[in-house]
Amino acid sequence: MQGILGKKIGMTRVFGEEGRQIPVTVIEVGPCVVVQRKTKGKDGYDALKVGFGAKKASRASKPEAGQFKACGGVAQQFLHEFRVDEAEALKVGDPVTAAVLEGATHVDITGITKGKGFQGVMRRHGMAGGPVTHGGHSKRRIGSIGCRSFPGRIHKGKRMPGHMGVVQVTTQNLKVAQLRTSDNLLLVCGSVPGPAGAMVVVRKALKKAGQAK
Repeated sequence: MQGILGKKIGMTRVFGEEGRQIPVTVIEVGPCVVVQRKTKGKDGYDALKVGFGAKKASRASKPEAGQFKACGGVAQQFLHEFRVDEAEALKVGDPVTAAVLEGATHVDITGITKGKGFQGVMRRHGMAGGPVTHGGHSKRRIGSIGCRSFPGRIHKGKRMPGHMGVVQVTTQNLKVAQLRTSDNLLLVCGSVPGPAGAMVVVRKALKKAGQAK
């Protein structure tokens, strides 16, 4: 299995072998539970649906309640599928712990970014703005957005003010500083999308060769 679900805890620091302090992001990885096993014969592909974080049973839909009943009866807050090989030994109800990341030197982490509300083009797209001088009337404005009489419209994809954040982002190749399997904690060097307490998907880095499979 190539990944696990987790929750972003926050940031702290650890000390390396040379005594230098290293800023790290702490992620609680698991324990998760296998909610459903999908097979190529029935569903067209082999995958495991994994759940993480308990929630009230009354907040689960009827189809979800049936799946949760099969895996122990505890409703799971966060669900995600991981592709697996047909020979994968895990079955419905089995726990998934941080041990699946053993041997990984780098990980890819997917999460939902923080919401920034409605923002202008300078913050949202990094535009320079107009001259900040006396008499200037275009300091933080977008400037011209249209064309001449032909085609006489604004092209699709034009960078403009709007809602910023709350999008899915994957940060790749984050170095693993420590993996504490006894505490189900993963410490990585670098930033992780989302606020503290956000749910994330942690996978072994796809672009780093030589990692444990």
